[in-house]
Amino acid sequence: MSDAAQPTAAEVRAAAEAVKTALDRHLAAVERRSGEDDPAVYDAFNQLAAAAEAYDELLYDRYDEVTPFEIPGADDTLPPYTGPEEPSALSVLIRRDYAVAEPQRLMAHARRIEAADEESTDMDASGTVHGALSLLFGEFEPDEIASRHKEFGLEEGDSTLWVTAADEAADPGEWLEAPFEQVDPQSVVCRFDVSAVFDDEFDDDLDDDDEEDGDADGDAAELDEDLAAELDEDGIEDDGSEGDGPGDTAVPAGLEADR
Repeated sequence: MSDAAQPTAAEVRAAAEAVKTALDRHLAAVERRSGEDDPAVYDAFNQLAAAAEAYDELLYDRYDEVTPFEIPGADDTLPPYTGPEEPSALSVLIRRDYAVAEPQRLMAHARRIEAADEESTDMDASGTVHGALSLLFGEFEPDEIASRHKEFGLEEGDSTLWVTAADEAADPGEWLEAPFEQVDPQSVVCRFDVSAVFDDEFDDDLDDDDEEDGDADGDAAELDEDLAAELDEDGIEDDGSEGDGPGDTAVPAGLEADR
């Protein structure tokens, strides 16, 4: 950053004072909170987060220094719930991201789906990644794909699940064209997020899960052997490159699965 664009020492000092003021306001709101979801506490929290972020940026720009703490931003939390106390309807919104890690494995599964479908009129869909994905998600439920993603040549990315409440269910077909555009954050009853950014927090749990998954991996060994044999017949080497098979297929960086 150029000297002309750098904040002044006075601006950094003013930002520090703003953090102190926001801290006092947050503590006062917490001391006077009227309930678990007091909006005054929520607002004070957001003001504190914004003040801390501004100070951190100015401190770095001026002195190349950072603060020893991190306050999550307002977008990382949900606002207080203001939906119906006794909802008679609910919506579950799910997004799961995948990367196509092994396209040849994915297309091998798609060919098996095609071969088993006697009524299929398009026997070439499995020859492309997007066609294979269409066959896969048309054959299996999303939850089954999530539990067997490695078997299908996919790699899990982030995922989130939101449960929203409503007074009455939507009319059939009402929201199908834009299923995620009218979500009111204050109607969200709960949400569950899975992301690689949380991996450090769950390393110990994952070690335990790996031991339990040993039996499941053994159950899939026979299918893996069948797939390996099929890939060999197609002229595909173990590292995923092709031998005498068809030309390389362009692979998208990732697949976003919205439900």
